[in-house]
Amino acid sequence: MRNPITRRTGLTAGALTLAGLLMAGATPALADVKQGVDAWAAGDYATAVREWSGPAAQGDPDAQFNMAQAYRLGRGVQADPRQAEALYAAAAAQGHVKAADNYGLLLFQDGRREEAMPYVTAAAERGDPRAQYLVGVAHFNGDLVEKDWVRAYALLTLANGAGLPQARAALVQMDEYIPLDQREQAQLLAQQLDARANANRAQQLATVDLERGPVQTAMAPDIVPAVPQPPMVLPAPTSAPVTTVTVDRAGADYTLPHAEPVAVPVATRAPAPAPVTVTTAEPVAAAPAMTTAAGPWKIQLGAFGQPGNADRQLERMRSRSVLSGTRLVKEPEGRLTKVMAVGFASRAAAQQVCNSLKSGGQDCLVTR
Repeated sequence: MRNPITRRTGLTAGALTLAGLLMAGATPALADVKQGVDAWAAGDYATAVREWSGPAAQGDPDAQFNMAQAYRLGRGVQADPRQAEALYAAAAAQGHVKAADNYGLLLFQDGRREEAMPYVTAAAERGDPRAQYLVGVAHFNGDLVEKDWVRAYALLTLANGAGLPQARAALVQMDEYIPLDQREQAQLLAQQLDARANANRAQQLATVDLERGPVQTAMAPDIVPAVPQPPMVLPAPTSAPVTTVTVDRAGADYTLPHAEPVAVPVATRAPAPAPVTVTTAEPVAAAPAMTTAAGPWKIQLGAFGQPGNADRQLERMRSRSVLSGTRLVKEPEGRLTKVMAVGFASRAAAQQVCNSLKSGGQDCLVTR
């Protein structure tokens, strides 16, 4: 079987004019790549492309990724989605993590879902909320992966915690069908997956640094594709249809803040299982900020089927000095009661406190 990372996508010879040179053996010119990033940041896209084209042709993965961004946006070059795809593929084949993530999303958007799944799954295992959303829906449907409602709910919980509004809409639907005990299991699994994703991401990025050397910050801003929205296949109805909701923006924390608000209808349950599609929402950036009492980020400290257990957990958490300055509250969700520490201004601030709690043996999950 051919490695999915190196598979070609049926591009024409003309579309591969540059990509055909990408694996040349010359040493990448890192200084040129960095100069191109500086030019890009200054809005001089033509100069940026000139600086990157040579290293990209010589096989430098950062330059290939940057050129892919330029071709996607049509900045400094004529917009060419096929050329962008070829460049993402070439950089991904060399282990460029962001290129692989974007390449998987592009394949999924283009309907090549089987080809996309290895990339999307790997991105989900690194904690990418867009990929967690896609893989979670796939596990709910049993589409291209095994049906696993516990894992589906856990992945959607993580994507929702990262601020992806499509995930919240999907969780509302899943609450109607996934039994309470499986949702409780999913809360524990989400914490395990989150810890594993942090370890995977750190290990892969460290490996890349060792392979490429210390000067590897020369990348253009990561302009990512919109989040694909596969249909959710829902079981037969047991109550009234779910109403339509509107969301503003998705929240992957390394994207750019220029998405327009998009109405995302929640799938309406039909008399028989049927796929329902929803529209896409562009991702935006989530920047770190200082903790404030009114911040939107939270730390989940437990989810309990018995309210008395939630009360006891709340009292235990009041003694944790690391939580001083935050509000400890109980939040009902379906038949669960969650114990939350609320009031963090940024995901980074909440994650720092969560990490401290984990070091003391307390499981937790950052959400909003």
